Amino acid sequence: MTTAAGGSRAYALLLVLTGAAGLLASWVITLDKFKLLEDPGFTPGCSLNPVVSCGSVMTSDQASAFGFPNPMLGLVAYGIVVCVGMSLLAGAVLPRWYWLTFTAGCLFGVGFVSWLQFESLYRINALCLWCCLAWVATILMFWYTVAFDVRHRFLPAPDPVRVFLADFAWVPPLLHIGVVGMLVLTRWWDFWTS
Repeated sequence: MTTAAGGSRAYALLLVLTGAAGLLASWVITLDKFKLLEDPGFTPGCSLNPVVSCGSVMTSDQASAFGFPNPMLGLVAYGIVVCVGMSLLAGAVLPRWYWLTFTAGCLFGVGFVSWLQFESLYRINALCLWCCLAWVATILMFWYTVAFDVRHRFLPAPDPVRVFLADFAWVPPLLHIGVVGMLVLTRWWDFWTS
């Protein structure tokens, strides 16, 4: 069993870029949330129509799932992802426990955004473009981290799965994002096609 591993340059860059995208989304949403608190009549710039309505999402109960605005959690979590990516770019070799802890954080993140996706589509009935950016970033980092763990035998998997993820690590995140895209498309089909 492998006890430690460093990441490839491509994986490290993926973590830096997805972490930065999540940070950007969290930062913009946080700033807009402050503006909304100062002026309840404020309309965020990404509120484009009845479906793409960041303001509707920001004022929902789901926007503060843990008692504080969700993007504040994102500012910390995505910052950690950027730090991990930068450490790998610098040549860090991290122990198995570190990778499993990082993967658990990514699992929490993808689970949380999956819940937020459901809530946006079927409870809030609106989308936030910045949230969508964070969703895509989280999905990418989760699946590529799982693939990394499986390839390095940090997570158990049959050999065919390990071989598949070595060559086709892009397939699970593409399918995941595709399913979310289809849900968004079908949820508001009448709106998109009218």
